[in-house]
Amino acid sequence: MIFSTILLPLLAARALAGCVFARDEHRENPHTNLRQRTAFLDTPLYPRDENRTLIGDLRYNISTPIGKTIAGILLGTESGQSNTPGTPPTTSDACKADACCIWYNISSDLTNTYQLNAGCGDLARQAIRAGFHDAATWSAVHEAKGDNCCGADGSLLLSGTELNRADNLGLEDMPGLLNPLYTKYKKYGVGMADLIQYAAVHAVVTCTQGPRIRAFVGRKDSKKAAPNHLLPEPYNSANYIISLFQNKTIISDDLISLVGAHSTAKQFFVNTSLAGEPLDETPGVWDYFYYAELLQSPQPQGVYRLQSDVALSADPVTSGRWNTLANGGQPAWNAAYSMAYVRMSLLGVDNLNYLNECTQTLPMAETD
Repeated sequence: MIFSTILLPLLAARALAGCVFARDEHRENPHTNLRQRTAFLDTPLYPRDENRTLIGDLRYNISTPIGKTIAGILLGTESGQSNTPGTPPTTSDACKADACCIWYNISSDLTNTYQLNAGCGDLARQAIRAGFHDAATWSAVHEAKGDNCCGADGSLLLSGTELNRADNLGLEDMPGLLNPLYTKYKKYGVGMADLIQYAAVHAVVTCTQGPRIRAFVGRKDSKKAAPNHLLPEPYNSANYIISLFQNKTIISDDLISLVGAHSTAKQFFVNTSLAGEPLDETPGVWDYFYYAELLQSPQPQGVYRLQSDVALSADPVTSGRWNTLANGGQPAWNAAYSMAYVRMSLLGVDNLNYLNECTQTLPMAETD
């Protein structure tokens, strides 16, 4: 086992840190962009289906124990989080026999780096957002057309172009976090797709009260850039966002569970006159109070509200789920978020039967 640490210097956050989906007004005119889409923003893009479904190769065959485990999480019959601790192998032979051995080193590197950057701070927020932005570019419609690319494949950083898109402004620190890890560990079989998702779930558990989401590795990397316009924008209607996520096999209840990641978010470019305002009164804490705070009137001073979140909280399809989470308590939201994020983190992955679970390498959850 390799015991070493990458200690990155303090990195300044430069965007919508932690806001999982957002667009930069300065790279493309949002008003022109919206005018081009107005005709269908309020029309469901895809047929609605509120049943959780299998994805990837599990749709055709569940042939391994790990495939069965992932299928259970996807269908909601198995937990998406785990608090089982792990023990790093202590000998070279034991390390070679453990597919997760190298991830103890990666976990240690990330722990040290996040701690140097305020723990649940702007770097961790970017890592959480990067996990969404790499994975959520998968589209069932594109797959049906034969363009079965994208999703959690590492192309956010490997393509050379995705990171420069308006959707991804604010993720500029991700190459500084993940490229050194990729260079250091790729000779051990570690891929960028796995690094992006692992850094995201590691960041969540780094936040106080954040869940320890189950981490799977073994994804295939791709340098092919994902298609444009598969991520939601902060001005989208609820109908548009709900149907957009249906196209990713994410039902409306799970969409609302995922939106709670804004509990730790800040905005810098949606409204530049209020740059740096958090979307929650406690952006350093992963808490379910985000749902209740958004419903408060008047809104808390110094807290910014995304138009899209307000729309989702009031829409007839999603308002019930929003209120349930607002009153449901921390454990209920953590469980719901974890289950939904496992699905997100595996979109576009077609070898689910052959992944390895390395959750045990993550830090234990912080409870206070």
